[in-house]
Amino acid sequence: MYDKDIRKDEEMKRLLIEKAIEKLPNSYAPYSHYNVAAAALFDSGEIYTGVNVESASLGMTICAERNAIFHAIAEGEKRLLAVAIVGGTDGERMEYCVPCGACRQVMRDFGDKERMIVLSARTPEDYQENTLDELLPFSFGPESL
Repeated sequence: MYDKDIRKDEEMKRLLIEKAIEKLPNSYAPYSHYNVAAAALFDSGEIYTGVNVESASLGMTICAERNAIFHAIAEGEKRLLAVAIVGGTDGERMEYCVPCGACRQVMRDFGDKERMIVLSARTPEDYQENTLDELLPFSFGPESL
């Protein structure tokens, strides 16, 4: 069980970013050439990774963040604490890669909007950190139903 405040755990942030960077070469983006990898930390302490996978029918593409989160859910996870994202054109980490709207909404379903963090990283030392609430203000979540 992960019981630290992720917002203060620099070691875990670094590990998440490193795991995302490690998976970036596995991204499959032959159409957009925009490669993305993500690492998601859940309250069990487990880290799940994912990459974007494109299809010739671009509507069938899956983002790295949702790929990692859905894998975790399939393994029984329910509470998302943090996601690190790396990406760029042809796998070059030249910019901060932020989650799309669909990924933000999936994160909202499994993460606490004030405590969950998203790390958009170039390197383990060069990243932007936001809470989910900052990225998805006035959100609609499970408690809204």
